[in-house]
Amino acid sequence: MQLAAGQLQAHLQKGLRPLYAVHGDEALLVDEAADAIRAAARAQGYAERTVHTVQGAHFDWSAVLAAGQSLSLFADRQMVEVRIPSGKPGKDGSAALQQMAEAAPGNEGTLTLVLLPRLDKATRTGAWFAALEGAGVTVQIDPVERAALPQWIAQRLAAQSQRVQAGEAGQRTLAFFADRVEGNLLAAHQEIAKLGLLYPAGELSGEQIEAAVLNVARYDVFKLSEAVLGGQRARVQRMLDGLQAEGEAEVLVHYTLAEDIRALKRVKDAVAAGRPLPMALREQRIWGLRERLFERVLPLLTEVQLANLLHAAHQVDGIVKGLRHPGWPQEPWQALHRLAQSLCGACGAPRQQGR
Repeated sequence: MQLAAGQLQAHLQKGLRPLYAVHGDEALLVDEAADAIRAAARAQGYAERTVHTVQGAHFDWSAVLAAGQSLSLFADRQMVEVRIPSGKPGKDGSAALQQMAEAAPGNEGTLTLVLLPRLDKATRTGAWFAALEGAGVTVQIDPVERAALPQWIAQRLAAQSQRVQAGEAGQRTLAFFADRVEGNLLAAHQEIAKLGLLYPAGELSGEQIEAAVLNVARYDVFKLSEAVLGGQRARVQRMLDGLQAEGEAEVLVHYTLAEDIRALKRVKDAVAAGRPLPMALREQRIWGLRERLFERVLPLLTEVQLANLLHAAHQVDGIVKGLRHPGWPQEPWQALHRLAQSLCGACGAPRQQGR
């Protein structure tokens, strides 16, 4: 049985299954889901808990199997928690997990909780994960994307009986809050909790939030691609400043920007040669949110623009490696800012009729 994170609480209120597997990379949300399962289990008499963390290729799975088959002298119900940080249980682990899944329905005294990172499609369709899903419940924890972050913050504030102002002023406040905590959901949770300690229930002003919320944003260089292709100039500026402050390598930032330009050029050329756009995107391994961004952006870009952007990326590659180019900043980060804003501007420009 598969569940989304938002369905878990309603499911737990109806009763427990003998086995749960929670998978995702967002540590805060994974922990909250696991805590909800543990709390429901304790309420139903699962008083004892053992934790096994799978590390290395030679992990002893026999201890995990034994824990699931034997009850303590002091409790007639127990939780067995198996943490697999790598998401790769190995051959022995795969067999053990399938054995645990097979035994779970008949083992009424044991509730098994398996914690995993985000899993790719191949792993989710593998034998051991399919066994867990068939015997119990799998809960997929998806990240909170930037576009959904203001609403997520508003929901968390509401849970502690606080809210922002209504209308446009409140939306600006939530956007400010999201900018300060982007990429760092645990810190966002802590900042929201801090507001609950600083101010009483009710409406929070923009000034109160601006005074209280720290700038704890953490930027992922691969998220930069989404901001650039989305034409989000201000966000691109913040992300580049943040990446520079965090000591990110200039060469990795350049690779991200240059690869987007090269991919846009390859897809544009393939479509011009008669390839259907969906096929051209698949051939370049572009899917998900990036696929939607490419579909929006490609009609905006001309061959001349892409050629100029490709040339600019080549020049910035030299600057990042210590070369100089006339008309370009000598400092690598300044050159990266210019390249990113050039691509961002081209991706965000409205389509001009008759040109």
